[in-house]
Amino acid sequence: MSPAFTTRVLDLTTGRSETVTDLTGACETFLRETASGRDGLLNLFVPHATAGLALLETGSGSDDDLLTALHHLLPADDRWQHRHGSPGHGRDHVLPALVPPHATLPVVNGSLVLGTWQSICLVDTNKDNPDRQVRLSFLG
Repeated sequence: MSPAFTTRVLDLTTGRSETVTDLTGACETFLRETASGRDGLLNLFVPHATAGLALLETGSGSDDDLLTALHHLLPADDRWQHRHGSPGHGRDHVLPALVPPHATLPVVNGSLVLGTWQSICLVDTNKDNPDRQVRLSFLG
């Protein structure tokens, strides 16, 4: 019998540009290996002060639309009090207030329950840190 709680850390390199990275496949693989056909919850957590998680449609331009919207809401300029790093980096520290660093999703029979066009995505606007982690935890 599989343990009631299992966790794993995904190590990602997002690069030196703003990105929306689809994590859905990695989440499904994790659940295949750990959930064993059980019901429960998948929790994702990003232990970074400058990245978050979003559920959105990918591949149709929505990922670029999200980055454009974030540019309008959080311009990369010198208005921010937090000033270390690249110009405008203070905005990256505000991002998790709008795009939270956590998500909890239902799992039924070992599979994610998502809407037809929903994907789980890491949103990373911090060009100074390309190395990211996402902790996946299954609670059965």
